[in-house]
Amino acid sequence: MQLNKKEVDRIISFALKEDIGSGDITTNSIIAKDKKSSAYFYAKENGIVAGLAIAKSVFKKIDKKIVWKNFVQEGEKVGAGTKIAMVKGSYRAMLTGERTALNILQRISGIATLTSKYVKQIESTKARILDTRKTVPGLRLLDKYGVKIGGGKNHRFGLYDMVLIKDNHIKAAGSITSAVEQVRKNLKGKFRIEVETTNIDEVRETLKCKADIIMLDNMNIEMMKEAVRIINNRIKVEASGNIKSDNVLDVAETGVDFISIGTLTHSVKALDISMNFVN
Repeated sequence: MQLNKKEVDRIISFALKEDIGSGDITTNSIIAKDKKSSAYFYAKENGIVAGLAIAKSVFKKIDKKIVWKNFVQEGEKVGAGTKIAMVKGSYRAMLTGERTALNILQRISGIATLTSKYVKQIESTKARILDTRKTVPGLRLLDKYGVKIGGGKNHRFGLYDMVLIKDNHIKAAGSITSAVEQVRKNLKGKFRIEVETTNIDEVRETLKCKADIIMLDNMNIEMMKEAVRIINNRIKVEASGNIKSDNVLDVAETGVDFISIGTLTHSVKALDISMNFVN
């Protein structure tokens, strides 16, 4: 996944404006303009490091003369106590950018770490872990980047790049068939079509419509197995809803192609990372 540099720059600019406002009054009152220093980033727990280049850009946005050096690779698994990176230059710039850089680095690393755990759990199956749109508003690009670095696969980025017909769409249209027909008429085959189903009858109806993907939403394991048997590899199958660490392997072993997990981004724990100044 290639990060859109303009979008990343927009996110960083907004985050810094939110935090700095009219100026870092504490730092600017205490630290001399010409004072230099260096600081190291350390992992305080085991995990996957992700977002190094973005954290670097935070400091560069404040002061272009800031020097940054990585000690680990993007996406590398590290243990507690690992030195991740170094930043040096203006003491003011580093103090002012510290929290924004850490917030970004910790969150993306947390998402990558959690995603990698789910990916590891189902590696014996054909299923792939997907993210969802349950992301922090304004930070979807970074959240989904973390999923990708953790070994997951990105689902649609928004309402504009893929059709996903959900229960409320079906209610409004009158049926799955009607909803699919309206989409095909209006979008003329420009986008893939996924349909959310909650029972076997809906699975059969979606199959007849020849959608591209069938979502099995909040089905129990036995119903998923039956749905996968009926679909019989004719189209891709995604499982979604209430999927956690203790049941993800059972879901994967039903034979689904994808498993979407909102927890990856909507309630993830940030990876504990510290920034320690040398002097």
